[in-house]
Amino acid sequence: MGSETVATVRDAMLERVSWPKVTDDAPDHDELVGLVAAAGRVADHAGLTPWRLIELREDDRVRLGAAFTEVLGHDGSADKPLRAPLLIAIVSSTKPHPKVPDWEQEAVAAGVGHALSLLLDEAGYGVIWRTGPFTHAEPVARLHGLGENEKLLGWLYVGGKPDMARAGHPVDAEQFLTRLPV
Repeated sequence: MGSETVATVRDAMLERVSWPKVTDDAPDHDELVGLVAAAGRVADHAGLTPWRLIELREDDRVRLGAAFTEVLGHDGSADKPLRAPLLIAIVSSTKPHPKVPDWEQEAVAAGVGHALSLLLDEAGYGVIWRTGPFTHAEPVARLHGLGENEKLLGWLYVGGKPDMARAGHPVDAEQFLTRLPV
């Protein structure tokens, strides 16, 4: 699946929107591997690669829904992972390092997730990054095989872009760009 080529990284950033509803189209494993290779090029102090991604398709999404049900004690959230044909769990995998604190390593993992969402968008897919209390729940951590040094930062829900217009929210950059106080 392809889309119009974005002229610059700036254009890609300005055009990025979240897609809460997507179609059943999704990149196959091989296409995803190529996008992950590019996303993994984010700035990474000391080259620790403190992240990993988990590809959830088909029955994996059903198993995730069952873990959601285990957390809540009812099945009201069991269908949430079925909202997209592909979910990509973003995991920070921190490593002890004297110069690179855990927060910085988690930022690298988040950077990979964001870069991957941009690459998926450029490839023609709709993406939304979902988080919430499930990311900290023990049944969900167990399902994802998280180690002691790992945190689930959320999931990219990925599918085809439906035929509907989506508009992003402009950012008033002047409001967020400041100078040091006098």
